[in-house]
Amino acid sequence: MSDTSESTGDAAGGESGDADSPDGSDAAAVDAEEVRHVAELARVRLADDEVDEFAAQFGDILDYFEALDEVPETEREEDLVNVMRPDEVEAGLTQAEALSNAEETEDGYFVGPKVS
Repeated sequence: MSDTSESTGDAAGGESGDADSPDGSDAAAVDAEEVRHVAELARVRLADDEVDEFAAQFGDILDYFEALDEVPETEREEDLVNVMRPDEVEAGLTQAEALSNAEETEDGYFVGPKVS
């Protein structure tokens, strides 16, 4: 938990660095405080250089998701078709026929090895 107390002091310095560059969407996407919070939730300890590296990587990931917003939506309605065949009732085996090849039966049921 000492990592958390240290991260509070480091995060305050990191926030002022992000405030200096509000026009950069990459830098403002994820700050060190958020990376430390996610690491704490995952119970992962990160060094300061790793926090900066993960902040940049999280920013890149969020940029990829923003790129998905640029994909145009398609408006097509596909006809729903049931690909399953309809159920058909067919004659089956009688109980005697089903049990005829079993090695061991008891009261009309198959008997298998005991599992404990």
